[in-house]
Amino acid sequence: MIPPAFILVRPQMGENIGAAARAMLNFGLERMRIVDPRDGWPNPAAVALASGAGRVLDAAGVFPSVQTAIADCDFVFATTARGRELTKPVYSPEAAMAHARALTAAGKKVGVLFGPERAGLENDDVVQANAIVTVPVNPDFASLNLAQCVLLMGYEWRRQTEVVEAVVQEMARTEFASALEVEKLGDHFEERLAAAGFFFPEAKVDGMKASLRNMWSRLGLTRAEVQTFHGMLRQIAFRLRQQDQE
Repeated sequence: MIPPAFILVRPQMGENIGAAARAMLNFGLERMRIVDPRDGWPNPAAVALASGAGRVLDAAGVFPSVQTAIADCDFVFATTARGRELTKPVYSPEAAMAHARALTAAGKKVGVLFGPERAGLENDDVVQANAIVTVPVNPDFASLNLAQCVLLMGYEWRRQTEVVEAVVQEMARTEFASALEVEKLGDHFEERLAAAGFFFPEAKVDGMKASLRNMWSRLGLTRAEVQTFHGMLRQIAFRLRQQDQE
């Protein structure tokens, strides 16, 4: 599978090219193509902003036109936030990269066009693409920075090609407490609360204890948290004993 080529069309600032390279490498993309860069190529400002992603710039191909840059592509997306009087399918970034994944899995080559910073892609660029990608941005402020747009598309590509857990519980060098450990914590709390006269009236004691046990089991405590609670209870008991002796 050949990942998509990200094609920067007439980029104006080397800094944005470098930032785009960094964004690409963040998500495992290294096939950059540059069409007619305003300040020539290579560009020292691009290298400075790439910040560790220099190999993307080193391997970047430079082309005189969009036509030559996409010549080997089987399917091309054009990213644009502006309305177009063109009959083309319009994809969300997520749908576009899902389609790109399917195409590349079938051995096809995909290109994604990104326009220059000042005004984006021109109609003459967009007509050469098979489809448009539009980001659901604020219509009153729809312009995206070049590197931001590259980052967004790179992220969606990575999402389509990597299995990522939606939620991961970081354990911070500990692990969840066992049922026995939670039970012992409940015993400790009941002991301290009983000593403080919390369980009253007698008719409600069983229900109160059951509610507390349910709470402890529902919390999903770690071993470190259980030990912290035990320490808190011991310290409270210690201070109360000191006060009684004064």
